[in-house]
Amino acid sequence: MGRNAVFAAAVLMFCMLCASEAGAQPRTWRYNGTGQWRESEDAPGPARTGNVPNKTLDKAERLTDSGRLEPAHDILLDWLKRTPKAPDRDRAVYLLAQVYYANGDRVWCFYECDELLDNYPDSRLFFPALRLQYQVADAFLNGYKKKFLGLAVVGMREEAIEMLFRIQERSPGSPIAERSLLRTADHYYHTSEFDLSADAYGAFLRTYPRSSQGPKARLRQAYSNFAQFRGPRYDATPLIDARAQFQDIIVRYPALAQEEGLQGFIDKIEDQLAQKVYIRADFYRRTHEPAAAVFVYRTLIQQYPNSRQAAAARKELSRMPRWALNHPEPPVMKK
Repeated sequence: MGRNAVFAAAVLMFCMLCASEAGAQPRTWRYNGTGQWRESEDAPGPARTGNVPNKTLDKAERLTDSGRLEPAHDILLDWLKRTPKAPDRDRAVYLLAQVYYANGDRVWCFYECDELLDNYPDSRLFFPALRLQYQVADAFLNGYKKKFLGLAVVGMREEAIEMLFRIQERSPGSPIAERSLLRTADHYYHTSEFDLSADAYGAFLRTYPRSSQGPKARLRQAYSNFAQFRGPRYDATPLIDARAQFQDIIVRYPALAQEEGLQGFIDKIEDQLAQKVYIRADFYRRTHEPAAAVFVYRTLIQQYPNSRQAAAARKELSRMPRWALNHPEPPVMKK
């Protein structure tokens, strides 16, 4: 699946996440019927039916914790084959996913978590499985390779983005989904895919307007738009969007704006926009359209009066024919 298609699917869904290590004591979450997941006050347990004593799974867990992955794997596979209807089968599936993760078989780990999520949605291990899936996707985005013929050589970047989308799809409104969407946006930002990162941060801000990560997302969305501008001879829409976003951050988060020097970015944007208007006016001058040139020079002076381009425009106006200068002034326009 192409990166644009993967991201387009991700931003259409309400998405999000929960953060903690895979081996930590799991927390319990319940759907409250209003589009959000809330942490339950119930004590967490290993399976959907509560604490089910199972010496076989206990042994497999001890072996996994001690790094003896092959015997743990064999015990779990044998037990799963023999007990298809066991009440704590979800625990065995989760343990097998942990074995695959520790052994470097991250794709198989993700698939085992998928089995738990598909077949045991009421399991207390539902969110720990989602967190483990997040770790898999995050590792692939950080450069971890899938094994082929025993060698870790296959990149999984596109698949990792889809994994993060699937996590969001599983648990809309949850912390883990929030974290997954932000991780997707950050990935695009760090790989200089600024069109996608701007869209992803925008989706994050619309979905989680009160997130503690909001200031960071707003700042990176503005930087992403700023980085898309290719020069004064090209479309200025990303630059105009970036200016509005920088101005919004200055109002919302003045300390952050000062730390990042955002006024300097706004000044650069103003200079680029003034240069774009000047280039258009100069085109009319060179193509012997003095009336149009006068109109655009005057527009430049009106909108960017203190710019270096405005000073150049005043000089050019002094050379224009009188009949062109007799045309009406351009209407006052907001920048």
